[in-house]
Formats: sequence, C-alpha cells, structure tokens
Amino acid sequence: MRIRDVAKGGVAVFVAFGVSGATAQQDKMLRPPEAAEAIIYRDAGYKGPAVNVSRAEANLGLAFRINSIRVTSGRWQVCEKANYRGTCRTFDRDMPLLGLRGIKVQSMRPEGGNGGTLPGGEQGSNPNLRGMAAQFYAAPALRGYRVEACATGSATASCAQRSAAQFCSSMGWRTSSRQAMETVRGRVYLADVLCSNTGM
Repeated sequence: MRIRDVAKGGVAVFVAFGVSGATAQQDKMLRPPEAAEAIIYRDAGYKGPAVNVSRAEANLGLAFRINSIRVTSGRWQVCEKANYRGTCRTFDRDMPLLGLRGIKVQSMRPEGGNGGTLPGGEQGSNPNLRGMAAQFYAAPALRGYRVEACATGSATASCAQRSAAQFCSSMGWRTSSRQAMETVRGRVYLADVLCSNTGM
C-alpha cells in the first residue's frame, strides 16, 4: 500500500492505492523516472493548506509562510521572492519542520531538469543572447544536452510550446514567446527559443 499526497484547490487530499509486489517491480522497470514533484504545507508536520508543485513556478502568490515540505521526487530550489530571488534554499528530502516560524516562499523550481525529458541525446552548450527584456536560445540545452521538443510521443507545435515554456521558466523567465523544432539524427529538439516575461 502506497500513500501519495495530492494538493488540489489549496487542500491536501490523500489517495491510497495498492500494488502487488510483482506488479510494482515490473511497473518500476518499465516506467521512466518520475518528474520532479514537491508539496509545500502551511503548517508543520505536513498539515494545513498545501500546494502541489510539479514544474517551475516563478510566482506562487502565497499569503502564508511554509512550515513543512514533502519532496516526492527531485531536488527543489525554494526562494523567498518571486522570480527565484531573495534567499533560496535547496531541498531533496521531506522536512516536517522548517524553523520556528517557517519560511517565506514565493517561487520554486526543480534543479537539474531537462524540459521534462530524460538526459541524453544530442550534446549542447546552450548558446544564448540576452537583451533587456528577453533572452534568445538558438539550441536550448540543460545539463549538457539539447532539450527535446516533446518528452513523449510525436513532436507537435503545442507540445514544443509547452516544453519551451518550461525551459524558459527554468532559466528564470515567465514564458516562451517563440520557438521552433530541429531534427538531429532522428530526434526532435527545441530551437530558436525566445524567453521573456511578457509574451509577444
């Protein structure tokens, strides 16, 4: 029996489901590693209103301090101000108590992400050109590898837009204003991504 926390509408909901030992082992072998996920709670001991975060969030808009965090998977950078500014801390495990008064959290993002894809494929150095209000990435890369246009299935424009927005968010921008796709050795990668805070 495994219990997993899911936050919906600011309230934590607990869902339990059973998996037999053999099925669980087989399932673990077939599935790729889980995407980064964390749940932050207003109260200590994983109680009170909760927010489930599974991607970079530049402005959570929380009206309360955080007193506990569950890290379901990945490593998370948690910052006191929007757009990953101010004092930032990294969490890679559950913490039932975050100090005597908790911590202020307004933005958080997974560390070492790859636009939702697994590492590998074409290597890249992430060349870019930064302006006053935007940043252009000719061949987006994270952890030394090009970012794939779509994590699963065939590459589509809408999927590439989501991957580009996630990439831009991990780079500290709000969204992707423009993006393209480039096929290299049979794999489709993001290309010519323009990250900004306003969209165009």
